Amino acid sequence: MKTKSIISDLHLKFADKSWNETFQLVRRCMDKPRDESKPCEVLVRSLERLQEVFNVSSVNTTKSCLEMIAKQQRMGFHITEATCYLTADLFYLEVVLLPCGGVKEVKVAPHGGAPVPSESLLQLLRSQNFAEFSIRLEGLYTQYNIPRDNEMKLKLFASLQCLGKDLQQISDLLRTLKLSEKTVERINNGRIGCLMAGKEDCPLTVQFYTTQADVQKTSDLHASETERVIYAAQVTVGDSDVPHKLQMASVILQPAQLDPRGYPMFLPLSEVSNEAFPAVFLLKLQPKIPVMPSIINKFSQITDVAIPDVGLQWAPLPKLLMTHSGLNTLQSLPDGGMQRYIFPGSVWKEPAQRAAALDSVPFTHPAHIPALLELLRHQCAINTLLRSCVTSQWDTTGLVCDLHFEVLPESESSFSVTFQRPHTDSLAVLLVNVADSRNLTCTLFGAEIVDPSVDAYLSTVLMRCMSIPVTIRTLRSRLEELTSAPLPPHRPDTTEAENDHSALSDGAVTANSGASTALSQSASVPEESFSVSGSACYSVSELHPEINTTPAVSPYTYTAPVGVFSHWVTSNGQLSEPI
Repeated sequence: MKTKSIISDLHLKFADKSWNETFQLVRRCMDKPRDESKPCEVLVRSLERLQEVFNVSSVNTTKSCLEMIAKQQRMGFHITEATCYLTADLFYLEVVLLPCGGVKEVKVAPHGGAPVPSESLLQLLRSQNFAEFSIRLEGLYTQYNIPRDNEMKLKLFASLQCLGKDLQQISDLLRTLKLSEKTVERINNGRIGCLMAGKEDCPLTVQFYTTQADVQKTSDLHASETERVIYAAQVTVGDSDVPHKLQMASVILQPAQLDPRGYPMFLPLSEVSNEAFPAVFLLKLQPKIPVMPSIINKFSQITDVAIPDVGLQWAPLPKLLMTHSGLNTLQSLPDGGMQRYIFPGSVWKEPAQRAAALDSVPFTHPAHIPALLELLRHQCAINTLLRSCVTSQWDTTGLVCDLHFEVLPESESSFSVTFQRPHTDSLAVLLVNVADSRNLTCTLFGAEIVDPSVDAYLSTVLMRCMSIPVTIRTLRSRLEELTSAPLPPHRPDTTEAENDHSALSDGAVTANSGASTALSQSASVPEESFSVSGSACYSVSELHPEINTTPAVSPYTYTAPVGVFSHWVTSNGQLSEPI
């Protein structure tokens, strides 16, 4: 009651106050002395909300907005007549205001350089998009927020500038050789991705992977539209407990050229001016990426720089992808019915299948970047495929599942999807192998599947849509055609025993009810596998020993074990909350 009374009194007290007075009050509260490293989050959120509804109509209110943004980014703020200065150690912004409160000009000045006009920042302020302006300013602050004392900070800044110029030169060289290359191709296939650099108001950033955005169609694949997500890495400098040699001059072989594999040719650090610093270059990932330990180890092998395990929180990869599922939109799925994807927790909790959300990758030489980007793309491709099964924010109360799909890891770069074949009592397994981000293959194991074109076709579909649900939909449609099609005229009728023998010799995952007794006696089926209508179910590893997997799951009645990660897929393409 006392709290309600206080809120009521405050409401009455400020009911007649204008937005301008409220804004000034909150700003004065922020001016009170406090720990600068821990700004008051409540006040920051209040000012952000005020910005959304506040109509900037005077010089004073514009100054207040800019001052608040500077404080958020831990930057200094000074005013000289009609010019505001947002300052940091290695750069500053000049914002020239008009008498009406509008913005006349925005300039960015790096340390030791003359102020350069920034059209992009100017337009953000003119449109009063202060939230995006603050994000852009944060990127600049991160770019120039170099640790250590002033003397070492200036040297590291010079080293970072040398790195940026080398990357820009290589980017220009590659683009000259491939004039017809599109931006998406440069992002996904470029040796150093798509470099965003060369301007003082744009942090040195490499875009290296993007998901599909186009509407994809095939003969039996309905339209599937997804929102493009671009993965990028800002290139900056970070602390290191161990000294590392960093360049103080260009390391590009002059004249700039590529080796026979298409990689840039660099000089070793020993042949150019360099200096040892307690620092490293960083690829600061935007957004964070769940990465498996095998790939993290490969990072260190390439750069000879260990990635500290401190702060890394390891968890099963599907669980991390659920946590970061806001990055993807959902794929359209079959009409009618629902699908449920099961991720058995006991299998995905194995050390090799765990992952940590990585926010940066250290390196010391620009020659490391191509190999690091390939590994990041590889992990992003795996994550994209698995995330297509686990992205969900929907309630499952009262929903009845028609189809179950069990997703099991087979290796660090492959997994299988087990499901029931349409209109049969048998199971099929789709093995998905991600050799790298540009080499994805599908292999189908199942009873009496003899069409050799299925694997190649599914691989093409998967590469185009990067979605397991869409690929499974396409596969089930093809299997329905194969199941309903009559036997070829030259193929004689066979007995049930011959059919079973033929299916097993072809590596099929079979559950033929007419031979259930004989099959269950001749093969050792673990207790975890489930028998449908008295039929025996076989795992892929029993039929193909080179593939290590756990037994298949019944598509009809499934009781999820403790620690399982599962999702529903509705008929309109939406997925549910994880269970």
